[in-house]
Amino acid sequence: MPSFLSWYLLITLLGWITVPLAYRLFPALPDRGYTLSRAFGLLVWGYAFWLFASLGIAQNDLGGLLLSLTVLAGLSAWAFMTADRESKTGSETVHGQPSTVKWLKENTRLIIATELLFLIAFGFMAFVRANNPEITTAGGEKWMEVAFINAILRSPVFPPHDPWLSGYAISYYHFGYIMTAMLAKFTSTPAPVAHNLMLGLIFGLAALGAYGILYNLLQTVDRGPKTGEDSRPPSAVLGPSLLAPLFLLIVSNLEGFLRSLHHAGLFWRFHADGTAASSFWTWLDIPELRDAPVQPLTWIPDKFFWWWRASRVVQDYELNGTWHEVINEFPFFSYLLGDLHPHVLAMPFMLLAIVLALNIFLGGWRGRIDLYFGKLQLNPAGFFVSALALGGLAFLNTWDILPGAALIVFGYALARVRESGWGWERLEDLLVFGIPLMVAAYVMYLPFFVGFDSQAGGVVPSFMFPTRGAHLWVMWGTLFIPLFAYLLYLWRRRAPANWRAGIGSAFGLVLTLLGTMFAVGFLAWKLQPELVNAILAAQGRDVATFIADSFARRLNHIGSLLTLLGLLIPALAFLFSNNRSAGDERPVTLHPSSFILLLIALGALLILGPDFFYLRDNFGYRINTVFKFYYQAWQLLSIAAAFGAAVMFAELRGAGAKAYRVIFTVVLAMGLAYPAFSLPTKTNDFQRENPDQRTLDGSAYLALYMPDDYRAIQFMRELEPGVVAEAVGGQYSEYARISTFTGMPTVLGWPGHEGQWRNIALLGTRETDVEHLYSTPSWNEARRIIDQYHIRYIVVGGLERNKYRVNEEKFNNFLKPVFQQGNVTLYEVP
Repeated sequence: MPSFLSWYLLITLLGWITVPLAYRLFPALPDRGYTLSRAFGLLVWGYAFWLFASLGIAQNDLGGLLLSLTVLAGLSAWAFMTADRESKTGSETVHGQPSTVKWLKENTRLIIATELLFLIAFGFMAFVRANNPEITTAGGEKWMEVAFINAILRSPVFPPHDPWLSGYAISYYHFGYIMTAMLAKFTSTPAPVAHNLMLGLIFGLAALGAYGILYNLLQTVDRGPKTGEDSRPPSAVLGPSLLAPLFLLIVSNLEGFLRSLHHAGLFWRFHADGTAASSFWTWLDIPELRDAPVQPLTWIPDKFFWWWRASRVVQDYELNGTWHEVINEFPFFSYLLGDLHPHVLAMPFMLLAIVLALNIFLGGWRGRIDLYFGKLQLNPAGFFVSALALGGLAFLNTWDILPGAALIVFGYALARVRESGWGWERLEDLLVFGIPLMVAAYVMYLPFFVGFDSQAGGVVPSFMFPTRGAHLWVMWGTLFIPLFAYLLYLWRRRAPANWRAGIGSAFGLVLTLLGTMFAVGFLAWKLQPELVNAILAAQGRDVATFIADSFARRLNHIGSLLTLLGLLIPALAFLFSNNRSAGDERPVTLHPSSFILLLIALGALLILGPDFFYLRDNFGYRINTVFKFYYQAWQLLSIAAAFGAAVMFAELRGAGAKAYRVIFTVVLAMGLAYPAFSLPTKTNDFQRENPDQRTLDGSAYLALYMPDDYRAIQFMRELEPGVVAEAVGGQYSEYARISTFTGMPTVLGWPGHEGQWRNIALLGTRETDVEHLYSTPSWNEARRIIDQYHIRYIVVGGLERNKYRVNEEKFNNFLKPVFQQGNVTLYEVP
């Protein structure tokens, strides 16, 4: 509780410090950036702190944190004074909004709603984590994450050292872990507690971000741009805006609902000999659901680890029948799992990118920047805030940079459509803004990019793996149904639409993806014939048969493509509507939902993309690309689905309204089945029988399962830093336990993970050297290895004795034990 309170007060204070700056920088938003002030403040504070520590201006300590916080406070003070002065002189240039203080007084309902939502969301997820706080090795990446946090806390300057490869810096997108370590250091919170608190904080910030986006959209659609005389929020918008965090963070895919039906025995035929058969579940082909349910039948799933399968509904098969597991996480699963991974850490800042795009779309940051190759109709402040956010996304989760850039740049293009209409000039706008934006983002985060060693191996065509329509609907049905309903609503309301442009653009995009897939495949065949021939041989096919069978599979799985075209065509048709006649110089009146249509189109393309391409990595197939793209698409489409639902609830009347309420209630119930069933399972009914076991300390369980190692870890946290020698073993195991929970670098932690982060050749002979260190009877040989890796501490415990034939005599003869408990001894090298 004290740690939660200190974090809540710190992030709330940070938000209030940032309010004047957000008010100044987001002039077109009805909420003036208030709902995103915490996330935006954390981004600015984190960027300043990281930059100062990277350039040697400050140390990674409390002084450096206070210095960078002073920079944020100074910017905000400047924004407050200039905004107030311009308001008094009547020179405020955008929409004529009132001063910061006056705006705060006039928007007390929004402020109260925002503060309550953050407290409830943060508190709820912190409570969930307190009921299952364990930072374990199984089923996730928690050890890697807490290792990074501890390593950052231990690093005097940046870049922080890699805890699992001594002598090297972290080669991973780790801005989120820097933010976590900042908050931990400022509040004196141990890393295992900070890990769980940060997950709750991200959940709270994401809830605020989604709420603010929908609030701004609904108020803008209902009432148009704000003016100084019309700045009070309609209370009717505050309630419906809660649909956005509901759809983003709580509503889940349909696996939980289907799991309940399966567990109850629906659609199964049970035979006298105890066997069962089901054509439906066999056709659906989702692991565990295709197997007969276990007796006794019940509506509530209770199989061990059943909730994990909701993130694995998409199934891939090679043409030869080989099965591949595909990851299709969605937000609620991520928070339930409890991994503090980059795709989760980046969520509030991906929402911030949506807000930036919305601010530009609504007319914020109007100005002019003269570039060598064109004129950018944007002021410098807007440009650099966009670059700050976009570069931050790359540092948080590099996968997010492309959708983040697309949102911001297309938001600018839509703003230009308002002024000049549709035309080929919009392509020029995309380039004039997009290219310098990416360059600026790269330069602003140059120290990260210089040291980042990506193991991505280029783009690979996905001939064999189109997503089945059934799996697509299991994954996306809870969002697709509200989206299709909204698009149907626009059509019934005769919203302006350019169907020729919509159909042509949608099919053009699909044909472009298809043609590029073939082009990349052809280049691979010419440049790497051995690789292509090996793939063909594994499938037992020549080129012609491989292509023919791949296309036959696409036709067999055509449902997914038809579904996504069903979203793309109307979304693009309404988006490309042009109600201005030839020669008319008046601005184009875009449909009020144009920004939502942009989210729908980008979300559909993110889902469609992995059916044609994937990024080659250590996995060798599209598992990671589907994972990352689907996750980004959920963030966009959940906002769009919430907007559509809110508008239709407000606008529909009569029988249509009743029918929609019934459909919405059914869909919502199906989407909430997974959270309702999985939360009690994961938290052991919220520890109802053992409330004293609730804790936010993710390492507390080690005191029971690895008591001697746990005491050694506690002891080493107080020692001077140094390189640790400990047993090297496979990933997702207890190996690297000392470096993980102390932050001290070890010679080698999990080799498999290091191979994902950097060139595996850099690992060299470390694994065999560590084995030799423990097993050799020669002190001279051991000393050579100690000096080679600058080892200061040597751990001899159960893992080391089980892994190696430890010759401890040399350590006892030449080194001094500084800790000994049970089967763990710690030696320090003088």
